[in-house]
Amino acid sequence: QSLQRLNACLFPVKYKDTYYRDAVLAGSYTKLAFYKDACVGNIACRLEETGPYIRVYIMTLGVLPSYRRMGIGSKLLQSVLGLCQQDPRVVDVYLHVQTNNDEAMEFYKNFDFQIVDTIFNYYIRLDPPDCYVLSLRLR
Repeated sequence: QSLQRLNACLFPVKYKDTYYRDAVLAGSYTKLAFYKDACVGNIACRLEETGPYIRVYIMTLGVLPSYRRMGIGSKLLQSVLGLCQQDPRVVDVYLHVQTNNDEAMEFYKNFDFQIVDTIFNYYIRLDPPDCYVLSLRLR
């Protein structure tokens, strides 16, 4: 429920039940960040198994505006990247970023994510509807 409430504040998208199921199934790859007793940020991932390998898809990473620039998003991402480094089956981490989201692009570039694709008309109800696929290759 904390994740649902936080997502409603952070993102212009209503996530389906499959998102929350995948987030729970990802175990430690989904985390909430708290400041005092308030839930202020999250990272939610999906693990995609392909034969002996795993790709980690970052479904969402967000921090409430008044708690940004405090390192919370970085700590959430570092936590997941640390898990990925420990598991030799994880080959990469990837996500989609709306093409006009310069702040997110800078954030992920600081962690060495690279643009590997552009998908036109990816988002249905957002403007612009296009996104970049960012990837961090681990192995």
